[in-house]
Amino acid sequence: MDKTLKAPATVAACAAQEAALVFDRLNAADAMAIGQAILALSLEWFPGRPIAIHIETETHPLFVYFMDGTTAGNADWVNKKKNVARRFGHSSWMVRQQFIERGVDFNKDTGLDPELFRAEGGAVPLMIRGKGRMGMLVVSGLEGWEDHVLAVGGLELWQSRNVG
Repeated sequence: MDKTLKAPATVAACAAQEAALVFDRLNAADAMAIGQAILALSLEWFPGRPIAIHIETETHPLFVYFMDGTTAGNADWVNKKKNVARRFGHSSWMVRQQFIERGVDFNKDTGLDPELFRAEGGAVPLMIRGKGRMGMLVVSGLEGWEDHVLAVGGLELWQSRNVG
C-alpha cells in the first residue's frame, strides 16, 4: 500500500491505479471491512478531520458512516462526486485529471450542472473481475486529492488483507 499520501498526477497514473483495483467480489461484509479500513486510515493519516464514507452497489447502500463533525454538505459532495464517477466510468479524480490535461473546465466543457456533478477526488468505481462495475465508494470531507488517497488507500489495505 502506497503511504506517500499523494494522488496520481496524470491520467496514465490514474488508469494504472484503477487497473490494480479490480476485485473478485463485493458483498456486504466486504463493504463493512473496506469502510473500516478507510476509517482506520483516516484516524492515522488525517486525525481529527471529519469524513464521510459511502459504499454502495449499483442499487443500494452497503456501508455509510459520517463522522461527528460532518454535515449535510458532505452528503451533497458524496452525490456530486459519485455522479461523476458513475457517468464517466472512472474515479472522480481521474476524470478531473482528464479535464486538466485537456486544459478545459469540467463543468463548462460538459455542460453538467455543478450542483449535481463535481470532478473532485473521492469517488472510486468498485470493479469486479469479469463483471465490471458493481458499486461505488465515495469519501468526502477532505481536500479532493486527500479524499482520493484515503479511498484508494482503504481499498488497497482491504485488498492486501484479502489476497490468497
